[in-house]
Amino acid sequence: MAKQVKQATADVAAGKNVAASVPVVGLREPCPCGSGRRYKACHGKSSSTTSTLRAFEGFASECDLIAMRELVPAATAPMTLSDGSGRAVTIATVLPTAWPALVRSDGTIMLGLQVNTDNGDVSRDLGSALARALVTEPGNPVPPTREIADAPRLQELVDVSQQLSVSVSEGFDFWIDGEEMTKEVKASLDRANSYAHPTTRLTSVSAAYWTQIGPKEHLRWVLPQQEEPLLNALSRLHAREETSLGADTRLVGMFRAQGLMAPVWDLPLGHGAEACEVPAAQFGERLAAALQETAPLTDGERRARAGLTTRQVTLR
Repeated sequence: MAKQVKQATADVAAGKNVAASVPVVGLREPCPCGSGRRYKACHGKSSSTTSTLRAFEGFASECDLIAMRELVPAATAPMTLSDGSGRAVTIATVLPTAWPALVRSDGTIMLGLQVNTDNGDVSRDLGSALARALVTEPGNPVPPTREIADAPRLQELVDVSQQLSVSVSEGFDFWIDGEEMTKEVKASLDRANSYAHPTTRLTSVSAAYWTQIGPKEHLRWVLPQQEEPLLNALSRLHAREETSLGADTRLVGMFRAQGLMAPVWDLPLGHGAEACEVPAAQFGERLAAALQETAPLTDGERRARAGLTTRQVTLR
């Protein structure tokens, strides 16, 4: 990677106030400045409070894109440009100093999902970054901008039919190539990596991610169904006590993110991702059956729905 990339990561390691303000973690991670607040509410705070609903609508991997944008600390996935050029593009949860994109010295492009330049249309933000990366000289980052009125949306530039192959990482070593590692860069990576809590993508179902945050384990699963039918189906299952993923697990609430919902389960410490695989697949079958039910909700199901509704959190 070029000198600019090395210098910025070294500056972060040295504690300097670099452009975009120390953003080496996901939007919902603790801000590295030490304020105690989440990054998005601190140095990653955006002047915009709204975003386009279903920013990734049309993508075959919409749910995984939402998870990478909102929930997963460190992950990458290759994307295919729709122009047939074959140029390599990799999306990443976050890039050094939260650059929207960077072009490696070999011309390959990395596109950051967790950016702090939300102009109200996440897809257009990403499309703008990718379009500018395509004309950026190798070895340079793509800087943030709020001038996106004429920018394409991401859906216009990449193959939306592609099923993404998501690689979840233990940290942010994907930022650089091995031969570019210096003492300063290593210090920056070590600092960033300390904020990357363990995360695993399940293989038995799509877009479900086990994670351990401190002394707690969770499963967070982005589902493709619309909110109303999904809430009804979950309410039917909850009333029947069929939302568990096994002993000492429980459905505790849901995130709303980019137009879809992500149920969240608490898991006992030591549970692990592998133990979620079979129960998650079985729950998926129960949910699919509940989604087919058309009878009005019973009193118990309505109470369950009311309880679930009060435990929703919208991620902006």
